[in-house]
Amino acid sequence: MLALGGCAFADEVIWPTVAGDEAKTGANAAPALGTSTAAGLTVTPGQATGTPVGARVGQLRGDLGRLQTAMNTRSAELESIRSQTSTHASAYHASKAGIEAKLQVGTTPGNPNLVSAWNQTQAELDQMARDINNMTALSTAIAGDASTATYLLDTIQATFGLSGAVDADHVQLETLQDNTKQTIVVINSLLTELREDTARQTTYLANERAALNTLSNAIKRGQIYGGGLPVSQTPSAAPSLAAAPRAAGEVPGTPPLVTIRFDRPGVEYERSLYTALSPALELRPGAEFTVLAVSPAGGTAANVQLAQSQSRENAERVFRSMSDMGLPPDRVQLSATTSAGVSSNEVRIYVR
Repeated sequence: MLALGGCAFADEVIWPTVAGDEAKTGANAAPALGTSTAAGLTVTPGQATGTPVGARVGQLRGDLGRLQTAMNTRSAELESIRSQTSTHASAYHASKAGIEAKLQVGTTPGNPNLVSAWNQTQAELDQMARDINNMTALSTAIAGDASTATYLLDTIQATFGLSGAVDADHVQLETLQDNTKQTIVVINSLLTELREDTARQTTYLANERAALNTLSNAIKRGQIYGGGLPVSQTPSAAPSLAAAPRAAGEVPGTPPLVTIRFDRPGVEYERSLYTALSPALELRPGAEFTVLAVSPAGGTAANVQLAQSQSRENAERVFRSMSDMGLPPDRVQLSATTSAGVSSNEVRIYVR
């Protein structure tokens, strides 16, 4: 065990060394957007043959031309959304970085200037949410174009079976069929890329909302410990980590991730707590935790009862700190016990 201030940490047998903040630079940057466009769509011109099939080919050629015109419009709209998304992401990160820089050097709790800056940052993040809505709407429109293109290709292929055609009609149908297949490839490429962009941006937005909530709590304290904890929404299946007690009491041979000793007034533990939780959750984002309040078992009945009450309050305070850092409350279990082996109240955090 390594003592640090009022805390002690399990050594690297449980948690391997993880690179520091310098190695994480850019980890929270907005995901890159796709680059596909509808450029290169063409319809090969044809000539009238004077047959009913030839007239039908002319109609289908016009349908394909209108579809390609619509796709060029969608492509331009997509380029605009990408540009706006990048601009809004840059503004958001610049605003967020300004707040973090001020918090890193320290400031007053609840600094009104930082509160105002946080509100602006929140507004910029909301704009990014609107960008995602625009992506979703455009994706729906392009999906409709994809259905139209598939129907057009089926119609072209069915036209080969019409009677009354000359050889030139079938030559032009084959060319039109190739043009339509190329159009479908472009549409599907745009649609796939747009859907992937939307999914990545949605995940990114959710993570940034959690980070912004953490930043709000940092502004209340007047100091920052780092970005939001790297938690996942589903429990990890990794079995390699030591289990923690699920009820009061301890499991022999299972060291806590963190032990916070409340052996004096005003114990500052949050920075050390964050330093322990962050690499732990990077190793296993789905980890759950038990926060165990430990109070001395010796002394009079009144002293034991008082120590138990204070120890529970300490555990609840640690629990709130973990929530402020971005850890979902349902991933933390509170418990309490007494121990003859301690002389002051402690809070121990175990991994479950």
